[in-house]
Amino acid sequence: MAYDDLRSFLAALDAEGQLLRVSDEVLPEPDLAAAANAAGRIGEGAPALYFDNVKGFTDARIALNVHGSWTNHALALGLPKHTPVKEQVEIFASRWDDFPIAPERREDAPWRENTQAGGDVDLFSVLPLFRLNDGDGGFYLDKAAVVSRDPEAPDDFGKQNVGTYRIQVIGPDRLAFQPVPVHDVALHLHKAEEKGEDLPVAITLGNDPVMAIVSGMPMAYDQSEYEMAGALRGAPAPIATSPLTGFDVPWGSEVVIEGVIESRKRQIEGPFGEFTGHYSGGRRMPVIRVDRVSYRTNPVFESLYLGKPWTEVDYLVGPNTCVPLLKQLRAEFPEVQAVNAMYTHGMLVIISTAKRFGGFAKAVGMRAMTTRHGLGYVSQVIVVDEDVDPFDLPQVMWAMSAKVDPREDVVVVPNLSVVELAPAAQPAGITSKMIIDATTPVAPDVRGNFSTPAKDLPETREWAARLQQLRTAASSR
Repeated sequence: MAYDDLRSFLAALDAEGQLLRVSDEVLPEPDLAAAANAAGRIGEGAPALYFDNVKGFTDARIALNVHGSWTNHALALGLPKHTPVKEQVEIFASRWDDFPIAPERREDAPWRENTQAGGDVDLFSVLPLFRLNDGDGGFYLDKAAVVSRDPEAPDDFGKQNVGTYRIQVIGPDRLAFQPVPVHDVALHLHKAEEKGEDLPVAITLGNDPVMAIVSGMPMAYDQSEYEMAGALRGAPAPIATSPLTGFDVPWGSEVVIEGVIESRKRQIEGPFGEFTGHYSGGRRMPVIRVDRVSYRTNPVFESLYLGKPWTEVDYLVGPNTCVPLLKQLRAEFPEVQAVNAMYTHGMLVIISTAKRFGGFAKAVGMRAMTTRHGLGYVSQVIVVDEDVDPFDLPQVMWAMSAKVDPREDVVVVPNLSVVELAPAAQPAGITSKMIIDATTPVAPDVRGNFSTPAKDLPETREWAARLQQLRTAASSR
């Protein structure tokens, strides 16, 4: 089933027992973030959280941890809620092959119900804002989809970007914004500032569950997130035209904020507890002037807790990082079998691959680091054989412990690019990167004693299926 807005997905989660409504009065700080933090500590089936009785707020409706379990992630993709994570990634990859599916433009978007414009804009009157970690420098919009267009090709639908970036509220009509240099919006801003122009943007909050997935997905510059959303949904993504910028925005959003990134203006933004599990400090970042806010009556404010993994962000950006890297690598190296990039948005990646010749695995690892996403994120790569499941960590640890000669199989490359948020970077934005080749050597590399590997018995697969059936039958009694 494809969900057109956040509310319909919340209703589906409720029906599946995956939405926990907290009716007791809670404090905006620390209760909201602490509850979302705790959801990441109670297991892989954690529910979404819904609060409507928050002290100090009038009629606030706040949703947290919406994607914060493999159960909820499966439901977001329209899959049975107990779909295993590896199968979710495989289905995600198969749906990628249906890209592109053109979106469907609709009128009467629900966010058109209410408007603030010009001097009447007051984000504090629309959004029930609260800090996510006690060391944060302010209030953040951390699950928004930001829409921008290439100033040199404003009518190119594919070059219209929809991305998720951290945004700090610094005034009733002002936002501080962090565009990571490898991301598309940073390229758009650079082109605009080269011309001395502001960059128009539309920021959408409370989106349908697939739009939240694709907006954090490392796609090619000219690939449309809306067309990818259609492929993942199995149905055209509904979009509407924003009234001020004329941009294409999700039809079902709760709130649409429009304005401009002011050319060459910077202000201190941060600190913020990031997806790396560490705070990033304050930096001078671009500023957005908000000129119009459109919103549904009684909007649901969706936020995302992030900190020491695992939290909602890790579920949200896990499969949508694995699959693009898999597709990009396999286009050049068809021997690649699977990619596990679940860890800290792909800062660590595990790749299983067959090999053409000695040294092949290291070449695959180096290519992973030079993909579009890899340039900013992939810092450590573990490469394993094609018969090792990269999602099965005991298998990966076996490969590392049995097949790695640190002298020959660990490659460290200094002074490569990484996001400034990476805690190990020194200076910020620069790091050494590492490849661990945990594959079996093949000719002409004839090192080691790997000629007599132990393999699963021929009957093992049949027995695995049989045992699973017996286990399922026993649990249903």
